[in-house]
Amino acid sequence: MEEKKLVIIGAGLAGSEAALQAAKRGIKVTLYEMRPNKNTPAHKTEYFAEFVCSNSLGSYDITNASGLLKHEMEILGSELMPIIMKSKVPSGGALAVDRELFSKNVTELILNNPLITVIREEVKQIPQNVPVIIASGPLTSDELSNNIQKILGEDYLHFFDAIAPIVEKDSINFDKAFYMNRYNKGSKDYINCPMNKEEYENFYNILINAPRIELKSFEKDAKFFESCLPVEVIASRGIDTLRFGPLKPVGLIDERTGKENYAVVQLRQDNMTASLYNIVGFQTNLKWGSQKELIHSIPGLENASIVRYGVMHRNTFINSPKLLKPSLQMRKNPDIFFAGQITGTEGYTESIASGLFAGINASKYILGEKLLELPTETVLGALTHYISFEGHTSFQPINSNWGILAPVELDKKIRKNKKLKNEILAKRALDTIKSVTEKI
Repeated sequence: MEEKKLVIIGAGLAGSEAALQAAKRGIKVTLYEMRPNKNTPAHKTEYFAEFVCSNSLGSYDITNASGLLKHEMEILGSELMPIIMKSKVPSGGALAVDRELFSKNVTELILNNPLITVIREEVKQIPQNVPVIIASGPLTSDELSNNIQKILGEDYLHFFDAIAPIVEKDSINFDKAFYMNRYNKGSKDYINCPMNKEEYENFYNILINAPRIELKSFEKDAKFFESCLPVEVIASRGIDTLRFGPLKPVGLIDERTGKENYAVVQLRQDNMTASLYNIVGFQTNLKWGSQKELIHSIPGLENASIVRYGVMHRNTFINSPKLLKPSLQMRKNPDIFFAGQITGTEGYTESIASGLFAGINASKYILGEKLLELPTETVLGALTHYISFEGHTSFQPINSNWGILAPVELDKKIRKNKKLKNEILAKRALDTIKSVTEKI
């Protein structure tokens, strides 16, 4: 009997989920990962499924599109979601993980799977005459990028992603900082550093005048992803832009004073032991000396010990609408599937979900079964249909959101009730996902 084999390039979130999905279906997987022999500008460890930009996967509430996607993934049998739940740390309404614990557990699960062979080396040429999932991520190496581009016959598109700094909790001054979730909802998971008008204006002036790391010539015309803008780019749009964005003070009142602040910097727990906190919304490309000065200008962080500075890196994604079917299989080469951020799905949850979907469909392709396409009534179905829709005039990366789902007929009263509307959309999505699980 002919062996059922699959090659997966990249052991990030998407590649790891895809490998486990295929192995679960009896497919022998060869999983390539170039780290640690060759690293990227953003990764720090040799573990699989490493979280880079943040430790948060966003909401777990089904009335949020990202939260609903997580529930869809659980119904579809995600292998990474149970590990996420075992690695989670307090984060208000968000689902955040101890990133090192999570990655270690994923790595151990993959290395102990008898159907998965891990090869720690860089892939420079896409294997021929064998089914392949390309999940090399937004930081695909130059040689592999060139080979993919040659095979695709399409130019890559580029945007930038930026990473937020991390500080030690013990170095935070709690005479000024305080614990509070916005509107005091749930447990008090976030650390908040309040600013008055004078403090904010001092912070703003440091920020807009701080030197940035010089971009390389080929990077200068690239685009930022709008939901992950560097803090200095947001600030350049006006002095109050940050106060209506990541430094929004609304709903964050220090119970010691009872006053609403002019601006608030929030920090979110980054590891299980709560010794590290990342600065929310502080993705940046400032030079490290400037970052230190800026962070130390924030009340409560005057003496903060910075364990990781922010960095910015070029992310790469393919022109998926011209290249992929909603199954994540190439239109012109059925042996090749894509998964993860390289497809233009932006976000950790979306990366895992696309790996799950590509792993299922690559397995079906190998087993001679009909490939799965999910209806657009579901978040995952809407997401895969969006990135494969040929009618795009200008394709840009996208997160899961309600706007891409198939519309539902609602009366005017319900349409105005956002929570109720989202609950209806969520119930429809989960019912739809459950109805197709028998096909997997």
